[in-house]
Order: sequence, then C-alpha cells, then structure tokens
Amino acid sequence: MSTKQMTGAEMVVQALIDQGVDTLFGYPGGAVLPIYDAIFHQDKLRHILVRHEQGAVHAAEGYARSTGKVGCVLVTSGPGATNAVTGLTDALMDSIPLVCITGQVPTHLIGSDAFQEADTVGITRHCTKHNYLVKRIEDLPRILHEAFLIASSGRPGPVLVDIPKDIQFKAGEYYKPTENVHKTYRPRIEGDPDKVAAAVALIAGAKKPVFYTGGGVINAGPRASALLRELAKVTGYPVTSTLMGLGAFPAADPQWLGMLGMHGTYEANMAMHDCDVLINIGARFDDRITGRIDAFSPHSRRIHVDIDPSSINKNVKVDIGIVGDCAHVLEQMLAAWRALKPTVDKAALKSWWGEIDGWRQRKSLAFGASDTIIKPQYAIERLYQLTRGRDVYITTEVGQHQMWAAQHFHFDEPNRWMTSGGLGTMGYGFPAAVGVQLAHPDALVIDIAGEASIQMMLQEMSTAVQYRLPVKIFILNNEYMGMVRQWQELLHGGRYSESYSAALPDFVKLAEAYGGVGLRCSRPGDLDAAIMEMIDTPHPVIFDCHVDKSENCFPMIPSGKAHNEMILGDAAVDIGSVIDARGKQLV
Repeated sequence: MSTKQMTGAEMVVQALIDQGVDTLFGYPGGAVLPIYDAIFHQDKLRHILVRHEQGAVHAAEGYARSTGKVGCVLVTSGPGATNAVTGLTDALMDSIPLVCITGQVPTHLIGSDAFQEADTVGITRHCTKHNYLVKRIEDLPRILHEAFLIASSGRPGPVLVDIPKDIQFKAGEYYKPTENVHKTYRPRIEGDPDKVAAAVALIAGAKKPVFYTGGGVINAGPRASALLRELAKVTGYPVTSTLMGLGAFPAADPQWLGMLGMHGTYEANMAMHDCDVLINIGARFDDRITGRIDAFSPHSRRIHVDIDPSSINKNVKVDIGIVGDCAHVLEQMLAAWRALKPTVDKAALKSWWGEIDGWRQRKSLAFGASDTIIKPQYAIERLYQLTRGRDVYITTEVGQHQMWAAQHFHFDEPNRWMTSGGLGTMGYGFPAAVGVQLAHPDALVIDIAGEASIQMMLQEMSTAVQYRLPVKIFILNNEYMGMVRQWQELLHGGRYSESYSAALPDFVKLAEAYGGVGLRCSRPGDLDAAIMEMIDTPHPVIFDCHVDKSENCFPMIPSGKAHNEMILGDAAVDIGSVIDARGKQLV
C-alpha cells in the first residue's frame, strides 16, 4: 500500500478526491480553516459556499438523491455543526448517503468549554448512521474512507467525521482507499434464496396482490427500478408507492395506482386494505402509510424486502421478511419466477383489476375548477403539463404544496423527485434544488414551495445567484402555513392560532434584491404564460403564485383511521367528529 506524507487538512481534500467527490457544500469557520486552505491549493474539488449550514446539508441531499452519489458537507465547530443537525436528521430519516466533515477545537481543549466547542459526536450520535471523533492523525485516512463506505452501503445515511484543529495541522501518512476498508461492516446484499422462493410462490398464488414500493428501490439504483418494472409486467399486478418512492415505477403505466398513504389515492389505499398478498419492496411501513396498525391491510399475507434488518417486523409483522438490496432481491425474484413458471389466476386478477377500476372511477384527486382564482392543484397540473418532455427535476418544501405536488406532478423515472419525507423539514426544497442544479447544470430544476416554508432557507437565493444556477422557486402562496391551517380547521374548530402569515415579503422585489428574477400571477387565465416565462428565464426565479387560501388537501386518511376510511373531499368532511382523541395525537 503506497503512502504519502500530508497534513490532516490535505488528507481530507485528497480523500474526497479519491472517493470521486467533485462538489463540496460548506461554510468556513475558524475550526476548519486549515481544510479551506488545502481547498485553495487544488483545482479538482469544487466548493460551493452556502449561506447556512443547514442549507449545505440539504444541498448535499439534493445532489445525492438526484445522482446516486454520496453528498459531501464541510462546516466548522460549535454552531456550524449544530446548524447541520436538522439536515443530518433529515438525511437519516430518508436514507440519503452523506459525509459531513466538521471542525472541532484542538484536542487539548476538548471538554474545557472552549470558544465554539460543542460535543458534536454526542449531539449527532442519534441523527447519523455513524460518527467519529478523530483523535490521532494515523487514523484519519482510514476513518475518511470508512465514512464513504458506511454512508453509501447497506441502508444509506449520513456519516459525520469530527476533526480537531490540531489534527488538521499534524502531518502523517495518507493512503488511498482499499477494498478492505472496513473489517466488520458487511451489509447483506443478496436475499435468502429459500425466502425468495417462498415469496415468489406466495406472489404467484395471489388473488388480490399489490406491490407496495418505497424509497429503497430508488436508493438501490436505476437497475432496481428497471427490475421492479419487469416484475410488475410479468405478473400483471398493480403497483403503488410511498412519497419517497415516486418515480421508481412510471406514473404513466396503467398498472400504477398512484401514491399510497394519508394523502394517497383512493384506489391505492383501498387496494392496500383489501389485498390478499402485500409485497413491500424497499419501504418501512411508516405511520403516514399504515394508518391504524391493527386495521392495516387486515386480510393480507405480507412480504417485506429491506436492506435494513431492523426494519423487518419493526412496525408491521410480516409473513416473509427478506433482508437484502432491492436490486439484488428483485433480480432473484425474477429468476425464481422464470424458474417456477407459475400460472397466475387470470380470472381472479381480472376481477381484482375490476375492483380497482371501480375505485379509480371515484376520481379521488378531482378538485373544483375556478375561472377567477388559481386552485393550487390546477397550478401543479399546469406546471406538469408545461414541463413535459423537458429534463425536469422537482424538489419541494413541506406542507400542503408538497402533497399536491406528489398527487398532481407525475414521475416516470427515478431520482427526479426530491422531498423531505420522514422528518418533514420546512426549508428543505430550495437548497436541495441548488444541489440538484449543480449536479445537472442543463436541467430544469423547480422547487415547489409554500410561502411559509420557503422563508426557512430563502437566503440560499444568494448561493443560486453567485453560482449562476437557474433554479425556479414555484410558490403556492395561500398566506397560511397551509397544512397547519387545515388541521386547525378540521380538528380545532377553525381557530387559526398563529398559522396566518401576516407580514409576507414582496417575493418579486425580494428576488430582484438578490439579483434574481421575480414573477407573480393570481389569475388562472394568465398562469400558462407566466409559467412559460419562468421556464424560459435563464436566471434564478421566484414565482409568486397566489392560490385559493381556503383549499384543503384531499383525499386523506384521518389520523388513527384505516385505509378504507378515507375522506374524499370537503363536502364529506366533519373530521372533528371522525377522529378520536388518540387520532388527534397522531397529527
């Protein structure tokens, strides 16, 4: 193994380069100045200066989610590290591969309450997949290379490396990554063949099957999405998805039922409730999907494929649990299917599709049209139609607009949809879009936002302008924290406590103040032209789209209820009488 003498700071930069990193998101501070000096002396690694450390992590998430690579972050000690905690937690919840390098006070000052000291390893222990405090220069190359392995293999997630400033100055032997970079961490990739065979036999004998797919399919790479499509075709079975799994199976395919869960389609949720075999590929049975656990898919036998062993039987008990990478297990399933050459019960499957078509006739995503006010669903529909055929990536903030985007913007390919699913982080979408745009400079990147969420990370407009990133922020402006207002209306008697945004900025002027372009639209008849102007503008754009202030997001499964207790629109709603006290705790 060849080695080279370097300082710790130089090792950090060289390790990133050797790991194939081309873009690093960060914000300098005293505890990482040696690393920034090493960055100054090279030209292979591009550093992107964000305006907030949380924005750095979200930008790295967008970069990672849209490319399949590991996103990388560099921040200073103390408040730099603590500002990154929200992004790290977001990445952990949504299984996004990140390596976050933080500075730390010199080793001899740790524990002395030194300036900008924080127990970064202690603080981030529960919001990272793994973390390190580097105490010896001899350990630094190994730790840096291990961080990338751990972040990207198994169930992906964020890994933090905390490096004291004296370690950055020290000299030591650097070595490149090796194949045996970690002696004990060996995630299982292949599924147990016997369990795969049992699962395929159960799938083949199903009368009312449904594939329930999640973000794990996308994390497993494009091959997993292709194999999922192939398995769906050979079986002829319906497919639904979680919020994080959108795009793994094409929305244009007739076997697609739409999104599942609290704001999913009627047909997806009813199929989940009534199915006899549930095939979970890469999802984790989270509460926004399952509703009432004791009433979840009550008639089904369940198969669960997940690379994380702790996810099997964690929330929902299953009949067959297969630990493995989705791409590998799907390949095994297809091989077993072809070897078995099963005869699907075509009559039963035809009857099942007949039931599904009946649920589809309910048109659960329909909404009331208006000639005078822009309905938020209509705004998303027009945005989708006017961007079809383009190289488009969508990010979102969190709230009603996020759910409307998931319902009305349709994805036929993976890695085109970036949203905060598990943590529900307001402020995620815009810096994530910055990361996506840097990874795909010629693509059309749009952050679908709410006027409340966008203000959480709007300072990243300065980043977009500095690096000439033509990111579009498409704000559905209803002057409320929309999802908060909806729940206050439905559960708290319309008492809108602190959910109205009484002092909104002029978003057009704000865009111009940053050096971007601002657009505004409030009439349905003007919307198409305004969207086209946004698309054709080769600069960062804030589009202030004024929408119906009172529109609620339907359909929905009331908290604490089962999938077959969906509510399909305002006319049917007295949710206050539907949700019991326990359900109110789950909002």
